[in-house]
Amino acid sequence: MTWSILARDPATGTIGVAVASRFFAVGAICPFVEGRVAALATQALVNPMYAVHAMPRLRAGEPPDAILAALVSPDPGAGQRQFHILDATGRIAQHTGANCVSWAGHVAAENVSVAGNMLSGEATVRATLAAYLSASGSMAERLLTALEAGEQAGGDKRGKQSAGLKIASNDPYPDLDIRADDHPDPLSELRRLYRISLERFAVFRRLLPGNDSAWGILDRNSIDTAITRDRVPPT
Repeated sequence: MTWSILARDPATGTIGVAVASRFFAVGAICPFVEGRVAALATQALVNPMYAVHAMPRLRAGEPPDAILAALVSPDPGAGQRQFHILDATGRIAQHTGANCVSWAGHVAAENVSVAGNMLSGEATVRATLAAYLSASGSMAERLLTALEAGEQAGGDKRGKQSAGLKIASNDPYPDLDIRADDHPDPLSELRRLYRISLERFAVFRRLLPGNDSAWGILDRNSIDTAITRDRVPPT
């Protein structure tokens, strides 16, 4: 019902996940990300508990392939599930159950993983991967470009309804977390939300508490000055 992409920028350490589906609020239950740890997605007959159990182990440095095997092997529904992980060092693990609705499968390159099921065909994941690898700009822009290419190559064979994008760099909570839960063109809506985020939110988010700043920036004048200086007005 879904396809997703996980990516890592080796130059900055930023990791992200983006997902699209003909399913309501796919961004609420499929994609997960934590700065300095991993991005992952659970889909098909989705099992969000994979993420709940995987993240602490990823945080402890366990290899993604071992974590994936430990979670998938005892699961009686594993044949109907899809799960992939990209950790903060670039290690990838992927699973597509034999009973996922076709077309279902996964592809990967260095620092990027793509997986999908209930798709029009393999071209969706191939186009998503190729577009990400050739795209430029921010992590968000590259992920959006990748999903748009996958959509153009066929996407979810039932159509489109929702999409989500999560990006993290340094902190346990995301730098950006946006969703289009029920929209006739969810990827276009994600792009719109991303552009709006650059106007104020992206600057404000940088000044919040995190791993490198226990309390964040507290002076409101400094916050306003940074927003005025660094904001990118929507186009």
